[in-house]
Amino acid sequence: MRFDVITLFPELFAPFLVSGVTRRAYESGLVEVKLWNPHDFAEGNYRRVDDRPFGGGPGMVMMAEPLTLCLEKIRAERFACGAAGVPIVLFSPIGQALNHASVEGWSASRGAVLICGRYEGLDQRFIETYVDQQISLGDFVLSGGEIAAMALLDAVARLQPGVLNDEGSHQLDSFNPALDGLLDCPHYTRPEAWRGQPVPPILLSGNHAHIERWRREQRLALTQRQRPELVQKARVAGHLSASDEAFWTI
Repeated sequence: MRFDVITLFPELFAPFLVSGVTRRAYESGLVEVKLWNPHDFAEGNYRRVDDRPFGGGPGMVMMAEPLTLCLEKIRAERFACGAAGVPIVLFSPIGQALNHASVEGWSASRGAVLICGRYEGLDQRFIETYVDQQISLGDFVLSGGEIAAMALLDAVARLQPGVLNDEGSHQLDSFNPALDGLLDCPHYTRPEAWRGQPVPPILLSGNHAHIERWRREQRLALTQRQRPELVQKARVAGHLSASDEAFWTI
């Protein structure tokens, strides 16, 4: 899959693409990432990509023309490479919140063109003409879409085959359908006692059936405490067993 990222700050992505376990996805080409700077498609000596908003007000707005020329170049290159058309995605506070289900969808897709906005946003005419989908990380505002783009790329990359050391690792992630959408349980490692705090004895018992039941109960308890709506969602979907329901009465 290929993601073309339109950003005024491509240098922000340089360390991201060569660091951590997900670099395997980018280095192997499982997830191809190409960076495009709208400044390269702007006119004039200053290569200006923003201007004051009509009607007044604070801040600047990214201009439609440099973005359009950049997008046209991306489409032409993808066509020349035989790459199929992909959605145009803008990271924006008004977008749909990114979640595990949508990440799984993107991880099996052909990719997308990701637009990282800056300043007060993009000229609305460009959005209405080209943007297919808007994505948000949550109900807060970032100074640009780069962090959101990296979040999506990282989440997609770690789901690709061979990227994680253990192929089953992501199956035990919070929100994964393999865990019925619940949060993951707590984890412990050596030493067995750390500053007076011991590892739960059940984890040292060697009884795998009891350990798995303990982990399930921990997931239920943690999810109920932190994200009770996820428990209700699992219940409505029929993912909670009789023993799960009995746990609440203990």
